Amino acid sequence: MSRLIEQIKQKDACAFTHGGKFHADDVFSSALLLYINPEISITRGNSVPDDFTGIVFDIGRGEFDHHQKDSRIRKNGVPYAAFGLLWEAVGADILGEELAVKFDESFVQPLDNNDNTGEKNELATLIGNFNPSWDYEGGSDEAFFQAVSVAGMILENKFERYRGNERADKRVEEVLAKHDPASRILVLPEFIPCQKALSETDIAFVIFPSNRGGFCIQPQKREYSMNYKCSFPAEWLGLEGEELVNATGIPGAIFCHKGGFIMTVKEQDEAVKACEKALSLHKDSSVIVWYGSKGDTAAKACDSQTDELLMNVAKARGIKGVHICHVDAMPVPQLELTELDSETAYAEVLMEKPQWKAYVKEQVKQIVKYRPEAVYVEGNAFETYPVIRALRKKHIPVLTMIENKEKKIMVRIP
Repeated sequence: MSRLIEQIKQKDACAFTHGGKFHADDVFSSALLLYINPEISITRGNSVPDDFTGIVFDIGRGEFDHHQKDSRIRKNGVPYAAFGLLWEAVGADILGEELAVKFDESFVQPLDNNDNTGEKNELATLIGNFNPSWDYEGGSDEAFFQAVSVAGMILENKFERYRGNERADKRVEEVLAKHDPASRILVLPEFIPCQKALSETDIAFVIFPSNRGGFCIQPQKREYSMNYKCSFPAEWLGLEGEELVNATGIPGAIFCHKGGFIMTVKEQDEAVKACEKALSLHKDSSVIVWYGSKGDTAAKACDSQTDELLMNVAKARGIKGVHICHVDAMPVPQLELTELDSETAYAEVLMEKPQWKAYVKEQVKQIVKYRPEAVYVEGNAFETYPVIRALRKKHIPVLTMIENKEKKIMVRIP
């Protein structure tokens, strides 16, 4: 047990943080202390009392503050805030070393970065909205502890989710150890979250008992892809009951979602038959979208070197039946500029934010309709960058070409 954990768990433990406007950093720091010891007393103020002997965070320039010039920065460049400094000291005691690192990377660091740099974060915005309005005449302590209460519930749920995922990974390992590696159908004794664990395997379908009776079938996605290794036939999608029975030839067929992400049947052997039929009817057909500025794309369409590199990417990822689809970047609508500064050749785009968002949304729509395995991007950064950003948010692999030692290679944008 760490020194800090022992201090937090003391019977009369107390802590101090800054008063006034609060942020996700001091709120989640407080929630973390209360998670460890629900009885700890947390006080807010503008300066740390001289005789205070408890835990001080996000104020005072001490061990758990980050406002001093020499405040610490992680090896990956993300600066610590109070939440991260506290988590570094207690995280391993809560989740264990390995999960504590993962939790820091996925949950703590974005909040630390938001507090230090102002980078947008939806959770930080939500917590910040608990602050009273600017002209509220009372104090902010009541609102602060309301936010802490919400943050505490989020932390508890997150911790349990991480522990649950760890239990699921171990359970999946046990099931896979008994699974025939030649079979692309995995039958689970009960529902176990496993899509991430199976993405790198050849398993295309997972079957498990439904909590509504019968059995569920879930197709599995390829790694770094929005597509399934094998999809249900299009003729099954959106059907149920007798219509689905007639379409599949399976007497116990119950329901197939129109999105193709789940199907239910009455018996386990019928679920296996449905998977086998889907596999027998499946034809590998995948798309890599080549996206670029209008004119550039058409001119490059015959560039066999680029096509060859893209096909090599598909081959390396085990994707078969690939063809390349060219999508031109749409011209920016009504591109009006401010008056050009003749000395600096600088101008700004006169476009309202909603119009810009609509433009990007339409661009992405044109690409996503192909359900691409990846998108290769080239051309004008003004047109392509916002689209790249939107695609990455959808977890679609985005490729670009670089020269490495005078050799052209494809790389995936991280």
